[in-house]
Amino acid sequence: MTFVVGENCILCKHTDCVEVCPVDCFYEGPNFLVIHPDECIDCALCEPECPVDAIYAEDELPDDQQQFLALNAELAEKWPNITEMKPALEDAEKWKGVPGKLEHLIKEAE
Repeated sequence: MTFVVGENCILCKHTDCVEVCPVDCFYEGPNFLVIHPDECIDCALCEPECPVDAIYAEDELPDDQQQFLALNAELAEKWPNITEMKPALEDAEKWKGVPGKLEHLIKEAE
């Protein structure tokens, strides 16, 4: 099993989760983070660190977030690994909890 970054991360990109990951399985895009499913060891340390509740255990992923399991796997293969905490995006507080952010996801690496 793996953990999955869901829609709440889009346009927020807090990196508190990255700081606690013992296996460095987070990857960074322009406005979103993903977890590499083959590298995640299911330790659950990242989930409580996310200030916008964007990280889910695979078996607890809400029905409306199921596409994020495949998106995390796809984008983790394209994006660079991130191992250190960075500031959240400038408008993160404005976007916290806003539904329907998938259309704003930028898939091209920085």
